[in-house]
Amino acid sequence: MSALDDILSFNESFVKFKQYEPYITSKFPDKKIVILTCMDTRLVELLPKAMNMRNGDAKIVKSAGAIVNHPFGAVMRSLLVAVYELQADEVYVIGHYDCGMSAIDPHQMVDHMIERGISEEIINTINYSGVDLIEWLRGFGDVDESIQKSVDLIRNHPLMPKGTPVHGLAIEPNTGKLNLLSDGNVYLAEQGIAMFKSTEE
Repeated sequence: MSALDDILSFNESFVKFKQYEPYITSKFPDKKIVILTCMDTRLVELLPKAMNMRNGDAKIVKSAGAIVNHPFGAVMRSLLVAVYELQADEVYVIGHYDCGMSAIDPHQMVDHMIERGISEEIINTINYSGVDLIEWLRGFGDVDESIQKSVDLIRNHPLMPKGTPVHGLAIEPNTGKLNLLSDGNVYLAEQGIAMFKSTEE
């Protein structure tokens, strides 16, 4: 039986026996926060538990390495939608130690693409079209620095409301310990910017 068959079989039972009922909530985050984190498998349940989050408490956006690659890419758009349309008042960028993105070798990844049937012609076309594929695939060396880079990009984004606290944290993927790297509230206070809080419920 394939993974898809397993999932669909379980889902049929899940719906039939109304196991979804404990998870019913609205589309608005109860704690008024949006989290940008990594897609690492170790964080699927660990991160919400380590933060005392339940279904409905937060919007969660995931990308490899919790990185904002482009100021006008899908990750940044998701954060802006959460803030402007879904009542999130704060942004949390939460990377983690022992992140796969810190060990990515972009040259090796391109080799793997070719091994799996992507032609060198396609690779060359992408490079000639103005995309530096190696740089686009490159990971990072230091997790803390990478988190701070994403935090800075979000804080200084021209479309992010200036009174939005943007926090940077790193989680230990084995213990769930959170290390605070940048407190968005302190940053706003130091900049003399009043923190925005929505009144909508």
